[in-house]
Amino acid sequence: MEINSFINGIVWGPVMLVFIVGTGFYLTFATKVLQVSGIAMWWRETFGKLFKKKSKVDDENISPFAAVSTALASTVGTGNIAGVATAVFLGGPGAVFWMWVSGFVGMMTKYTEVTLSLKYRETDEKGQYHGGPMYYIKNGLGKNWMWLAAIFAFFGAFATFGIGNMTQSNAIASALERSFNVPVLATGIVIAILVGIVIIGGIKRISSVAEKLVPFMAVFYIIGCIIILGANFSTLGNAFALIFSSAFSFESIGGGILGYAIMRGMRYGIARGVFSNEAGLGSAPIVHAASRNKSPVNQGFYGVFEVFIDTIIICTLSGLVIVNAGMFTGETSGIQLVMLSFSEQFGYVGDIFVTIAIICFAGSTILGWSYYGEQCLGFLTRNNKYVIIAYKVIFAGVAIIGAVGALEVIWDIADTLNGLMAIPNLIAVLLLSRKVFKMTKQYKKVYKESKGEIHDTGESIN
Repeated sequence: MEINSFINGIVWGPVMLVFIVGTGFYLTFATKVLQVSGIAMWWRETFGKLFKKKSKVDDENISPFAAVSTALASTVGTGNIAGVATAVFLGGPGAVFWMWVSGFVGMMTKYTEVTLSLKYRETDEKGQYHGGPMYYIKNGLGKNWMWLAAIFAFFGAFATFGIGNMTQSNAIASALERSFNVPVLATGIVIAILVGIVIIGGIKRISSVAEKLVPFMAVFYIIGCIIILGANFSTLGNAFALIFSSAFSFESIGGGILGYAIMRGMRYGIARGVFSNEAGLGSAPIVHAASRNKSPVNQGFYGVFEVFIDTIIICTLSGLVIVNAGMFTGETSGIQLVMLSFSEQFGYVGDIFVTIAIICFAGSTILGWSYYGEQCLGFLTRNNKYVIIAYKVIFAGVAIIGAVGALEVIWDIADTLNGLMAIPNLIAVLLLSRKVFKMTKQYKKVYKESKGEIHDTGESIN
């Protein structure tokens, strides 16, 4: 833990925070604030097409909706509930504001990652797509950069056990123990068995589960939050005021350095924001690359949509519920703080609601991240089937460790691995960003000329 604490202080220190947010700002301005200026276009090309019938059959790969569902399944997890609570507990209400900042610029970071992932993906002998940072480093930057691709794949494979597994199983076990007195060990064993059954089936089975689970769980949680906030509408303004005032508070804490509250809010708000939406980590592009969509830019819009739903909608609702309840100054943190905030309004029903939400959110995240780890290891071992099988078995078993482990230890390790993943990915994103700017300009031109009638099969666009 001492070693991890030292590394964590570097990868989530001021330099790293500037690197992550600065990259997002650079991509935002270079694309002329596409998340705002192009909102009609990317909204129509994502949400507007989610309910359309599949236009093309491809047995080896998945639909754009399945890809974004799987990515959302991995992205919308404990970070949206327990992660927000931990950020507010450690960084104060102002952490919510810095989550918004990371989410806003993160839209363009995720857009760039996803676009590059489709642009430089590879097809194997079975016709299956493989992509992600390791592939756009290899194919975009050239073989002289293979060392950077290998570093990302190495950290990505290990990060799956933290952010994608242990933190999630810990949240599920903690919620079930509080609500139904279920032993954490029993929860861990059940999770391990269920995860093993699903991930053995590969991306097709994982995406099939995600397509059905993600819309339900997102709508379920959003409605619950809106009901609570609606019941406390009169104090909602105070919650927003507290978030903004805390974000720019120059008060010293305990005689500490002036502005310490701002730095603490930024540190936990941005770190938990990245943990939640994964923009900059390079994880979600791995599953987006498996989409049968032929247009990199078109699939990139799903990356924008993904961060919008994850951070701007779901994290905001979680943050408002927690801040409005005013219980973040005690000793309770993580999922327990969220349950306390909901039970304040709904009583025991609030506990049940959060338990169901966390099971859906965390369970789907575990499934999605198992695919990320599989692809990272596949890149390092040339898709050695024995290594992949061993990984799936170990990955499922690690859920037991997460369920019984200490919350602080698990989150700290997950934070460190996230930061280590982001470094090689962001270097590649910056070096290849001009390619994305060019493709975006070309896509917008064709989109305007065709009056929005281009489709996801338009190979000629990019």
